Amino acid sequence: MNTSVGRRIGTYVLATLIVVSTMLPLGWMVISGFKGKSEVVKTPFQFFPEIWLWQNYVDILQDPAFVQAMVLTFIGALIFTLLSLTVNSFAAYVFARLDFRGKRFWWIFCITPMFIPGMAILLTSFVVVSNLGMLNTLAVLIIPGVAAAAQMFFIRQFYLNTPIAIEEAALIDGAGRWRIFWSIFLPQSQGVFVVVGVGSYLAYWNAYVWPILTIQDPGLQQIMQYLAGFRSERGNEWGLLMAGSTLAALPTIILVLIFQRYIVNGVRLAGIK
Repeated sequence: MNTSVGRRIGTYVLATLIVVSTMLPLGWMVISGFKGKSEVVKTPFQFFPEIWLWQNYVDILQDPAFVQAMVLTFIGALIFTLLSLTVNSFAAYVFARLDFRGKRFWWIFCITPMFIPGMAILLTSFVVVSNLGMLNTLAVLIIPGVAAAAQMFFIRQFYLNTPIAIEEAALIDGAGRWRIFWSIFLPQSQGVFVVVGVGSYLAYWNAYVWPILTIQDPGLQQIMQYLAGFRSERGNEWGLLMAGSTLAALPTIILVLIFQRYIVNGVRLAGIK
């Protein structure tokens, strides 16, 4: 009994430490948004501000460039997520359920990018989109990353767990492949789609290197570009920068909180087979 209680206490203490260490940087960022220009980097370190300045959040929301970057990034993330779910789910169904010539070769070909670091092909990717005339367009931020090997693999593993008997019964009843996918596989893919969708959304929203490389038009600036160039344009207004960073993080935090139950269920349902 004592051992059980000790383990339980140890588990709670460990969980508390993990939560605190995870939330502390986020909490510091939020609170720093209420500090003055130099108070964020003040020595000695001070966690709470001497005077709470709501004006930082008001000022950043009144900046047209910030609002435009937030809106464009949000629209781009939604489009990217929808296209990613569509393309990767179609490909996953094909590789999970259909038999065709060279299937093994093409599957290996499609998942190989999982093992190649993105930075290793950054230059060649830039050359490709440059030759296609895609620079300084929203398409250059969306199209190159839509087909993702990891997401295709993840959804395929989920589809492999669907009983073949259900699909065979539908085929006997005269249903085609599209009808089977739409009526059988799609309705039960809610959990795995949430996991893939949230991952796609976060990947687009947090992208920094690729937008910096391919977007020079201020009218198409993404939120991470805006925050990266904030110091050079606005000086050492650290409190304002922390306020902008907090607002930029808010949509993703809300998204994860809303779908956290589906994310856990999706990871459980899409176990590796």
